[in-house]
Amino acid sequence: MIKMLLHFLLVLLWLLTIVVMIQAQDLPGFISIDCGLPENANYTDDTTGIYYTSDDKFISSGESVSLSYSQRKTYERQLWYVRSFPKGERNCYRINVTSGTKYLIRADFIYGNYDGLSKSPIFDLYIGANPWEVPLSTTLISRTEIIHSPPLDFIHICLVNTDQGTPFISSIELRALENDIYDTESGSLALYRRYDLGSTSDSIYRYSDDVYDRIWMPFGLNLWTQVSTSLSNNDLTQSVYEPPAIVMSTAATPINPSAPLTLSWHANNENIQFKLYVHFNEVQTLQPDETRSFNITLNDKYWYGSMVPSYQNVSTIYSPLTLSGVTEYQLSLSKTETSTLPPIINAIEIYIVKDLSQPETEQDDVDAITNIKNTYGVDRNWQGDPCAPVAYMWKGLKCSFDGDKPPRITYLDLSSTGMTGQIPSYISNLTMLQYLDLSNNRLSGAIPDFLTQMQSLKELNLGNNKLTGSVPTGLVDRTKKGSLSLSVGENPNLCASTSCNQANQQTDNQITKKKKMNIVIPLVASVAGFLVLLVIASVTIIKRKSRVKLSAMNNHVEANTLNGSQLKSKQREYSYEDLVKITNNFDRVLGRGGFGPVYHGFLDGIEVAVKMLSQSSVRGYQQFLAEVKLLMIVHHRNLTSLVGYCNEEGNIGLIYEYMANGNLDEHLSGKNIKAKLLTWEDRLRIAIDAAQGLEYLHNGCKPPIIHRDVKCTNILLNENLQAKVADFGLSKSFSTDGETHLSTVVAGTHGYMDPDYTMSNRLTEKSDVYGFGVVILEIITGQPAIIKMHDDYKIHISQWVSPMISNGDIENIVDSKLEGDFDTNSVWKAVEIAMACLSKSSKRPNMSKVVTELKECFTAELARKRTDRDTENQYSTELVPLNLTIDFGPSAR
Repeated sequence: MIKMLLHFLLVLLWLLTIVVMIQAQDLPGFISIDCGLPENANYTDDTTGIYYTSDDKFISSGESVSLSYSQRKTYERQLWYVRSFPKGERNCYRINVTSGTKYLIRADFIYGNYDGLSKSPIFDLYIGANPWEVPLSTTLISRTEIIHSPPLDFIHICLVNTDQGTPFISSIELRALENDIYDTESGSLALYRRYDLGSTSDSIYRYSDDVYDRIWMPFGLNLWTQVSTSLSNNDLTQSVYEPPAIVMSTAATPINPSAPLTLSWHANNENIQFKLYVHFNEVQTLQPDETRSFNITLNDKYWYGSMVPSYQNVSTIYSPLTLSGVTEYQLSLSKTETSTLPPIINAIEIYIVKDLSQPETEQDDVDAITNIKNTYGVDRNWQGDPCAPVAYMWKGLKCSFDGDKPPRITYLDLSSTGMTGQIPSYISNLTMLQYLDLSNNRLSGAIPDFLTQMQSLKELNLGNNKLTGSVPTGLVDRTKKGSLSLSVGENPNLCASTSCNQANQQTDNQITKKKKMNIVIPLVASVAGFLVLLVIASVTIIKRKSRVKLSAMNNHVEANTLNGSQLKSKQREYSYEDLVKITNNFDRVLGRGGFGPVYHGFLDGIEVAVKMLSQSSVRGYQQFLAEVKLLMIVHHRNLTSLVGYCNEEGNIGLIYEYMANGNLDEHLSGKNIKAKLLTWEDRLRIAIDAAQGLEYLHNGCKPPIIHRDVKCTNILLNENLQAKVADFGLSKSFSTDGETHLSTVVAGTHGYMDPDYTMSNRLTEKSDVYGFGVVILEIITGQPAIIKMHDDYKIHISQWVSPMISNGDIENIVDSKLEGDFDTNSVWKAVEIAMACLSKSSKRPNMSKVVTELKECFTAELARKRTDRDTENQYSTELVPLNLTIDFGPSAR
């Protein structure tokens, strides 16, 4: 009995360990790599609760080295090991990420004299083809961090030996960020300083105090004093940047109340560009006769003001533009004449703008050369990007570079690499290849015909192998014409002349005649059986050909729609029989979209919505293909996700994630009688979600995407009322060089269509902005886009609100169902945003601007709910665009 109980307890302990490990890994968007950690020694950090994994799956080179016991006692657990790289000029980690997602990427280097040389090395650090830290000078403890949006679904982090010591690394950490924070349009942001300016201790804060695991260092000057309050996350109204509550609970203020609060710094290089983010929060409850307001200047030039920090309400100001050209800076916060209290500042972040725009090699070329490397075991220390940077191009390769286009492989020398087997078919995907040398290997079999189709190929060396058969006629002909230099010598069983092909043909004919002479007439029953088999085989072949043609059509449409983006159909395709099972024979209709009915279903226990494409839809097949291709590559939390699709014998459909709360129109119009009333806060959340979805289509997709049919019925809500934009499959890519896209068919919904577009047929992203302006007015008023007046007279919603706007009649503009429960300033701001969206195309804001201003509305509404004081005196704009950026240099504590 005791043994059974002990066994049970051991099993229970094991299960609890597994649960803890699973929970430890449940940090979405966190990738934490302990470099040099032995394989399968993964662990959860006791301090942060972050799960760390060994780097053995991310890199194939280097050596694992452990720091000494005394060093281990000094540093965090993820710094106990290092991976060093005594061999190879460039060694690279490959880490899978979500393309289009913004990441905070951090690398730590703790030398700890691991090699016993007492001399920390200097080497270069790259992200893909671009320098991150060049050179990286590793002192006792070195850390570098950057905010970057990887253009691909993986990143390379490479250490380059510069002959100044052996490169090494201790840890790599990636943290996914919200895409609407930290502006990286002008370049990625390398961290220069991140300070907790009001800190009263030497404490360093990171996760779980900081949701993004940013590391906040304490900093203060002897001319400052600190003020603080007791504050939790629940007490604080955050900005979208979400600095930790513990950091925002303290602030720095000058000791002399009349003096300005000043920060001085020196930039080592006047060409370096910086971006600055400053976080404010009032930590004191002001008395009725107390006020705090101040202006911010840079080098005695006005920057921003007056700043009035709100109590327990974070405000973040930032510089959307960059500055350079000087080396000395002074940032001053000076109280205004009406202020009774000195200025305060809570935290600051300074980033160096890094240009990481050098593209990596064309993905088709990368896939081809990687497959060759893996299949044939080519051992040349091929790591990182094949072509870029030029100084570290893979051995045996040469590439072409054409401006901002991805490099292409044009030269491949695989001679004397020990290759065996047939000539690799992956070579056919190197479509720009001009030179190919496979000589001095042990390749066997026939020369493949695909080599004749490689039109860019000018020189081909297949000499000294074990190839057999004859050289394809196409290669022989191109050699005779002088367009190809061909070398096939020292292949004893290979015939290189045209007569080989003729002799082979004659031999084949003779064999065929001989076989015909030896045919014996079979029995009638055998003939009948053979004919039956032949009929079955014919039917099968016809069906297969039909599917091949359909697949070819898919590929053709895909190439024209998405500029060559490949659809991995095998991973996403379902049969029509699968759809029947998923929808329980299409027994529950959710609604009808523009292309056909939408059914409810279950896929592996998960609720889904299945949209079937109506056969009568005009251009329905092409629309289906366009939508599939877009949804396969477009991913954002505010866009509906494609789960799978069906394309079988005329039955074509899409499988989406299920949105339990229907669409926005049903809630605003009252069609969804079971839905709860949307408060003004709910409506603003939904508006921000939808705006962020559209903003991602415009700015986060390459090429950018125009929705073309923005309306309330295309904004879907999940069980938590999170909004996601749907039906953007009709979108068209538009020019990225400032030109407009000329659409041949005006598409959209009456009431939401951009008048400029309907008149000119010229489609731009501002057409979506117009439709979204109508959506905002519907959210505010609860009225439809086209309002039915007396005697069946209809009027556009913008015409309906215009007279009331002129009269300042906000009460009659707002949906009566809200019963006055809203912040007036917030609603007026939303009305202004909507009307700006409905103005002439050239005067409309872009979606990024709309997102920012809607968040200001949302912050004002939250402030109203938290306090009865005048919002204008408390509320500070959440994100205030500035007209300049700050250079920030070293500053003594």
